[in-house]
Amino acid sequence: MKEIALISDNHSYFGDDIKDAVAGCDEVWHAGDVGDIKSIEYFLNNFECRGVYGNIDDRLVRDIFPETLFFECEGLHIYMKHIGGYPGRYNTKALQDIKSFSPDLFISGHSHILKVMRDEKLDLIHLNPGSYGLHGFHQVRTILKFSVDQGKIKNVRIVELGLRGKQ
Repeated sequence: MKEIALISDNHSYFGDDIKDAVAGCDEVWHAGDVGDIKSIEYFLNNFECRGVYGNIDDRLVRDIFPETLFFECEGLHIYMKHIGGYPGRYNTKALQDIKSFSPDLFISGHSHILKVMRDEKLDLIHLNPGSYGLHGFHQVRTILKFSVDQGKIKNVRIVELGLRGKQ
């Protein structure tokens, strides 16, 4: 069993609140829009860190993270893409990849809107952790935490880090 922190859209922000929020996790997954690479150095140095780059990310982030990521964790098949949509509203490329790869879990970021949704039609779970950054469209800064065990997602929790624009 692994404990996962799913984060996204920090737009160069890093603070003690996010450091505390990921404490005790085995892995940190980032769904894009890192901004300054220094803002994720803590995760890269202290966790198994997987992620994708987002539309604001420069070459430094793109040298670390790919545009799309397909991987397996504890028997769970995961597909991650920064801009991909959500059930019933996937973009064309994400929908093609979902149909081709048949993931158990599809992760996207970009919207800054937290979503935890089941897609009955495509038989997967969709997660968007929202944004823990200080700037954007969101009102409350959020991440998701959950366990992965024997191909299943368990104990999904929303972690609120305060209002946008404030630490």
